[in-house]
Amino acid sequence: MTHRWAGRWLQACVGVGLALALGGAARAEETSGAAGLPVEEIEKIVRDYLMREPELIYQALEELQRRQAAAEVERQRAAIAANREQLTNDAGDPVAGNPDGNVTLVEFFDYQCSYCRQVVQTVRELVDEDQELKVVFKEFPILGEASVIAARAALAAREQDRYLPFHFALMGTRDLSLDGIMQLAEQVGLDTERLARDMHAPAIEQQLQANFALAQELGIEGTPAFVIGEELVPGAVDKRRLAGLVEEVRANCLTC
Repeated sequence: MTHRWAGRWLQACVGVGLALALGGAARAEETSGAAGLPVEEIEKIVRDYLMREPELIYQALEELQRRQAAAEVERQRAAIAANREQLTNDAGDPVAGNPDGNVTLVEFFDYQCSYCRQVVQTVRELVDEDQELKVVFKEFPILGEASVIAARAALAAREQDRYLPFHFALMGTRDLSLDGIMQLAEQVGLDTERLARDMHAPAIEQQLQANFALAQELGIEGTPAFVIGEELVPGAVDKRRLAGLVEEVRANCLTC
């Protein structure tokens, strides 16, 4: 735990402890009928209360964290519902699988993200095995300039109808220098001169900015992050869980 977070944690503990103690004092006051306690007496009650039942601080903090997590899930669900069309049907996003599938899986990713690389095969297998699955790729380059260049190149490859093979090739390489990207582009059959021009199209910059704004609204802070149905699922999810979520959404038609 860093000093900064330790300090915040201690402040939270003190705050919760004071609230608990003052609450206890208030109950004691109600019981005894006393009113107008001096500050010194309240401070003594606080000290005595914390010394007598310090575990209540931890219980209160755990409950606070639980409530905050539940509130964040509800906030994310509301944000997903409000941005459903942009998530699932944005014309600027590449798509794999069945474009008219009855379930849509949205992935936010970065080409330099090792966890994104881990789930590539899972996504490919789901697309191959589920003929009613639509996968939307949200380019979300958050790990530096190389990520941005790769994302621009990938989106530009759509103009030559080579996004998917180029996407999977980029996910499989460690060399995301501009030269490395262009060599890879040539290997998958792209016209590299055209690609270099298309990478700087205003529409690509607009798409990346839209993806960043959407991710911020949903509360996405890392990659990969999946959106399916009403749920935001962060991290490198294994195939069994991801397939299970797809079937759950399909069975319940949760805004497929």
